[in-house]
Amino acid sequence: MTSSTLNLEHLRDWIGRSEVRQDTLHPNQVAALAATLDRQDPSTPGSEVPPLWHWCYFTPLTPQSEIGDDGHAKRGGFLPPVPLPRRMWAGGRLKFVQPLLVGQTLSRTSTIDDVTIKQGRSGNLVFVKVRHAFAQAGQSDALVEEHDIVYRDAPTPGAPAPAPTDAPANAQFSRAIKADEVLLFRYSALTFNGHRIHYDRSYVTQVEGYPGLIVHGPLIATLLVDLVRRELPSADISAFEFKAVRPIFDIHPFSVNGRVVTHEDGSRSVQLWAADHEGYLAMQATATLSA
Repeated sequence: MTSSTLNLEHLRDWIGRSEVRQDTLHPNQVAALAATLDRQDPSTPGSEVPPLWHWCYFTPLTPQSEIGDDGHAKRGGFLPPVPLPRRMWAGGRLKFVQPLLVGQTLSRTSTIDDVTIKQGRSGNLVFVKVRHAFAQAGQSDALVEEHDIVYRDAPTPGAPAPAPTDAPANAQFSRAIKADEVLLFRYSALTFNGHRIHYDRSYVTQVEGYPGLIVHGPLIATLLVDLVRRELPSADISAFEFKAVRPIFDIHPFSVNGRVVTHEDGSRSVQLWAADHEGYLAMQATATLSA
């Protein structure tokens, strides 16, 4: 039996584990994220929390003594103790059943749905799927969300980088983004994300081997949804899914792009993607619009 199999069998013990947390949708986080994104969204009690802005709540509250070298919580606890140095939030799926309202108290039930391990070109890969169900004011599953978390081996020196994919060239609308250190700091602060790859340039370049600070995957996803809200202000998003394809760094601008697709049954969705400064696909996503 290989060591990878042994690790997999050990980590699969975490499947089915769950935790329940509560948080109140205080207006300050909505106002602060609106300022960060240059928006004027209301933050008064009863106002709707825009899609994906709930990521500013239920933030990790790990004691400082339990933080690892990378700024994340040390391995173990609710998430399995995957013994691989690199980890990222690689994608997810969300179903918006009921608007979340400023001032309401939410209950979030989180469950480890699956743990799998694969062999990639860069070594071991461990995928952890987490399901979050949010209840608000007696409405169970007001929001249902799945996270895909990926853990990877450290890069092998001299190993070739994965071949990039060209981003689509048929955008109906686009927006250029410059994710500088201030934007990354503010989003890290709002989500209480201590991962050093987003703000510690010496760490990310010298330890993790990246050319610059990494733009948060959730921030890119939020900017994609924000593009829909800017271009289609009357549209309601009922579901959203996204997948990170290639990292984006703060040393170059990037773009968020979209096009509306009308399906045979008359329903509409928005195909969305982020492209780096070279025109390569960095994130792909789909926003399903309500009828």
